[in-house]
Amino acid sequence: MFNEKELSRIIRNEGGVSRRFFMAYSAALASLPFLGVRASAADRKVTFASNPFTLGVASGDPDATSVVLWTKLAPKPTDPDGGMKPEHVKVVWEIAEDEKFTKEVRTGTSIASPQLGHSVHVEVEGLKNDRWYWYRFRAGDATSPIGRTRTLPALNAEPEKLNFAFVSCQHYEQGLYTAYEHMMKDENIDLVFHLGDYIYEYPNNPKALARVRAHSGPKDRKIQTLDEYRERHVQYRLDPALHGMHAKCPWFVTWDDHEFDNNYANDISEKKGVDPIQFLIQRAAAYQAYYEMMPLRKNCLPKGPDMKIYRKASFGRLAEFLILDTRQYRTDQPNNDGIRPLNEEALKPTNTLLGKEQRGWLQKSLIASQAEWNVLAQQVMMGMAQLGKLKDTDEGLYSMDQWPGAAQERMDLMKFIQDRKVPNPIVLTGDIHSNWVNNLHVDDRQPDTPVVATEFVATSITSGGNGIAKPKMLDELLKANPFIQFHNRERGYVRCTVTPEKWVSDYIVVEDVLKPNGKVVTRESFVVESGKPGAKKI
Repeated sequence: MFNEKELSRIIRNEGGVSRRFFMAYSAALASLPFLGVRASAADRKVTFASNPFTLGVASGDPDATSVVLWTKLAPKPTDPDGGMKPEHVKVVWEIAEDEKFTKEVRTGTSIASPQLGHSVHVEVEGLKNDRWYWYRFRAGDATSPIGRTRTLPALNAEPEKLNFAFVSCQHYEQGLYTAYEHMMKDENIDLVFHLGDYIYEYPNNPKALARVRAHSGPKDRKIQTLDEYRERHVQYRLDPALHGMHAKCPWFVTWDDHEFDNNYANDISEKKGVDPIQFLIQRAAAYQAYYEMMPLRKNCLPKGPDMKIYRKASFGRLAEFLILDTRQYRTDQPNNDGIRPLNEEALKPTNTLLGKEQRGWLQKSLIASQAEWNVLAQQVMMGMAQLGKLKDTDEGLYSMDQWPGAAQERMDLMKFIQDRKVPNPIVLTGDIHSNWVNNLHVDDRQPDTPVVATEFVATSITSGGNGIAKPKMLDELLKANPFIQFHNRERGYVRCTVTPEKWVSDYIVVEDVLKPNGKVVTRESFVVESGKPGAKKI
């Protein structure tokens, strides 16, 4: 394997940033977990001085007949390499129809390789449709906690109901994961969607906003290396509420920016003068650490600084989820980012959040869908919210990091959904540490035009510390943006109940994330009736 200096030297000798080189370099990485299968070290009897399953278990990306099971061996999780030697370790997995494992249906072995941080990603095939299962791992003389997972209904099935939650933004320093503690008590949740900012890359800063616990890692800069990204992920996953909720049901995950670097756009840093070669090397480290820690399929294995994470999931014919990536392929934010006018620069048709290939895949998927509800699970707000006015003018100001930064692409997408008569489009969003319900138009600046879709935006789990129920200038915001049905800035998550007839989103908020046992309440609920775009308050 190359170290960072060797990578930089080779790339520079090729005359610049070479994705061809990265593809060749990472082709070897893609085969590493499988080379270990033949390693004699994997057959060696292993004993651990302490529990190697400190990070728990997780599952994810289920379909009708399979699911990904995940764990990571780390007897000393906060040590470099998790306290593991640079050896391959055989891990046994089991999955059963009951929690006591009297009805075991599949078992097998996998290899925890040092190249992937001794993480394990098992794709269990041949399972029954729409069924709950229990699973566990064994390595040496140690047995993992038991996790619960499920498969999805068959593609042609017509389920009566789906219950799921979606979340984002869980800054470790800025609050406790009370929302996950509450979510764990809900026996009806089938799935969790995490829409980004699973970790934050910021330094261990004693002066951080609302700091209630400290980041690990460097104090004078953001994390940058593979070891540092791994350490940060481990710190987050050690939280018992977070890894407990992972064990409760399968998750679908996608990233936003903080899994790598704040407000990055493709291979462009938000800061000026950043070496693009080093930036891509850092992105490769961030993406590998993310893959290692998430219950993702092998087809998501990163290739250097590239990792395909957009994909779909079908809950029978009830709901089709299209999980997007609005970071890796986007163009640079127009107008130097920030809150800016929706001017010619922002309206350039070449601006994109999706990139050409992902946009084509999304359109094809929407056309082919046979689902009652068609859901975009993505990162940044699609509602074109006017957040103020340019001084001494009536010109509105909008967020360039959100969809207004690619306003033409966003309006074209809404027009596509409208023209193709895509049934019941719903957008799920995270990112901005606040709750929103938006009735989307082709152009939200024209509120008298038809509503095309509904957007539900979930606030942060912790990011920003304690929020407020009624932000300042709320009345002015709603007056300037008639498409907005609800907005507040408390912490929490959104719980969704979906039937063929209606979609209900409950906004669950935690009134205090700075202290244990914060009060949790349902602040508001909204319904969308099938065939009638737009949400209404219940």
